Amino acid sequence: MTQFVMRTLTCATVIFSGFSFAQDDGTFLTVESAGPDYQVQGEYSGTVDMDGVDTGFGLQVIALGSGRFDAVAYPGGLPGDGWDGAEPIRAAGQTENGTTRIAAEGHGYGIFSGDTFTLYLPDDNEFGVLRKVVRKSPTLGKKPPEGAVVLFDGTSAEAFERGRIVMDNLLMADCESKQKFGDHKLHLEFRTPFKPAARGQARGNSGVYLQGRYEVQVLDSFGLSGESNECGGIYKIAKPRINACLPPLTWQTYDIDFTAAKYEDGQKTKNAHATIRHNGIVIHKDLELPDGTPGKHKEADEPGVLYLQGHGNPVVYRNIWVVEK
Repeated sequence: MTQFVMRTLTCATVIFSGFSFAQDDGTFLTVESAGPDYQVQGEYSGTVDMDGVDTGFGLQVIALGSGRFDAVAYPGGLPGDGWDGAEPIRAAGQTENGTTRIAAEGHGYGIFSGDTFTLYLPDDNEFGVLRKVVRKSPTLGKKPPEGAVVLFDGTSAEAFERGRIVMDNLLMADCESKQKFGDHKLHLEFRTPFKPAARGQARGNSGVYLQGRYEVQVLDSFGLSGESNECGGIYKIAKPRINACLPPLTWQTYDIDFTAAKYEDGQKTKNAHATIRHNGIVIHKDLELPDGTPGKHKEADEPGVLYLQGHGNPVVYRNIWVVEK
């Protein structure tokens, strides 16, 4: 087995076995090696003083590399945890002389210190303190029920064509199950790398293809608007109801209830449907899938594989199991 040394921006190294790709963009595979920008990046929650009323407030801070950040503020709380759906407030900032400051024109600014952001109005009056929170999916580590088909438990990749175990017990993207499935429920967990200098589709890209035909996007979409080509989206079909993406290097979950398309005499009579939970949040409810998505197999009247798309990014998976319906 070959070994590849991943060089981070801080010149620390991580051994990543069995995988090779261009590594001049500052790709981080562990929290320990991710550097100071990663410590600022994340989710913050608390209350702010809105005209004398304490109001819930959430903040997502996205690292862009070299001490630069974007940020998104959510009235009511974080997405899926209090956000009232009002228009988010966009902000930007950077770290200079050891101080991280973000600002939203016309709204105010925030100063980072000790896992908190203290918020100030444009007139420099303090109006709230937000503390860093680390959310976890309620289905993280969920055990397969009796009768489930366990595709990956960290001990063997034999259930997958081109299956490769990396970092001791994780499944590398770019593989497909040997077994094929019709109607089924799927649980899997995934983790995207931290690539602060990358943008868009280069930032931790993979995908979960149901039956090898319908792609549920995997991407570091933390803090983005949530489109059909971002995490949780069904490529070119539907964007998620809410962007439930957690920060990169965080383990996330998909729990999917899939019903295959139905055929009679070789003709499709009913489209496939799926209900999808991302980190426990329903992002698609009984969504109709009118056609397959590009990248793997076309629709057909037969069971299909679970394909974990390879896109040149070190996205890893674990705890994968299926309950056939």
